[in-house]
Amino acid sequence: MNQPKQIEHALNFASCVGFSLIFSGLLTACEPSAESSLQPEGQDKTAKTQMLEVGAAMLQANSPLKSLDIYLDGFHASKEDPSHQMEAHHYCHQVNEDFAQCTLFDGNTRQANLIGIEYIVSETLFETFPEQEKQFWHPHNYEILSGQLIAPGIPKMAEKELMKGKMNSYGKTWHLWNSAPFGKNGDKIPLGEPTLEWSFNHDGEALPGLLEQRDKRLNVMTSEQRYKISELTSLAKPQMGVDALKGKFPGPTTALPGVADKNAEHPK
Repeated sequence: MNQPKQIEHALNFASCVGFSLIFSGLLTACEPSAESSLQPEGQDKTAKTQMLEVGAAMLQANSPLKSLDIYLDGFHASKEDPSHQMEAHHYCHQVNEDFAQCTLFDGNTRQANLIGIEYIVSETLFETFPEQEKQFWHPHNYEILSGQLIAPGIPKMAEKELMKGKMNSYGKTWHLWNSAPFGKNGDKIPLGEPTLEWSFNHDGEALPGLLEQRDKRLNVMTSEQRYKISELTSLAKPQMGVDALKGKFPGPTTALPGVADKNAEHPK
C-alpha cells in the first residue's frame, strides 16, 4: 500500500472511531439489551441506601470504572467441565498494546451481575510466561475467526480493527459466580471456588442453541461476522491450548482454517 493510501486508511479509521466515541451514548441506547435472567437474593434497597448511591454518583469520580470503555461479547466453557458454558459480556480497559483487563457480566444492562474477570495479553507477552503459568491462558484466534467474539454497537470497520489487534492473543479468565449457565439454573448468590474458563477452539464445541440465543437477543449473525472477519486468517499463528480440551465435548468437532495448536506435530 502506498503512502497516500495508508494515510487515507488511517484517517477513515480515525473518523470511524471518533464517530463511535462522540456518539457513544446514542450507540449504547440503540444497542440491543441482554438482560440478566437472575436476580440475586436479598432485600430491596432502603431509601437510605438509594440516597447514598445518589450522593456517591455525584461526588465520587469512579475513575477505574470509566476506563472500561471496550465492550466485547463472547462465550466461555469451564476448563474442568467443558459442557458448562455461558455467554459473557466483557467491559475492558486496554492498559497498553500488550495488556488489557476486563470485568465480566451476565448481561449488558444496569441490572447485570458481575460474574468474573479476564486479563488479555499479546502473543509477545504470553511468550515471556513460565510454562506452568501458560496452562491458565486460553487462545483467542478461534473466538475471533469463528465470528463468536463481537464488539456490539461500534461501526464494522472499527470492530474489525479491534479484532485484528487481538489476533494471536491469550486470555486468563476466572468466573466467580455461576449465575447464568446455558441450559441450567444459576446460583442466586456467588458460591464455591472460582472456575478457570476456556475458549472454544473448534466448530461443534458450543452447545446447540448457545450462539443462536445470543444472536437473536443482540440482533447479530455469527455466520455473517465469520465471513467478514475471515480475511484475518492470514494473520493467525498456531497457539498453545487449542487442543487442551480435545475429546472432552460430547459431539463431533471440526477445525477452522487458521486455528491450530502450537504443540501439534502436524499443524493444519
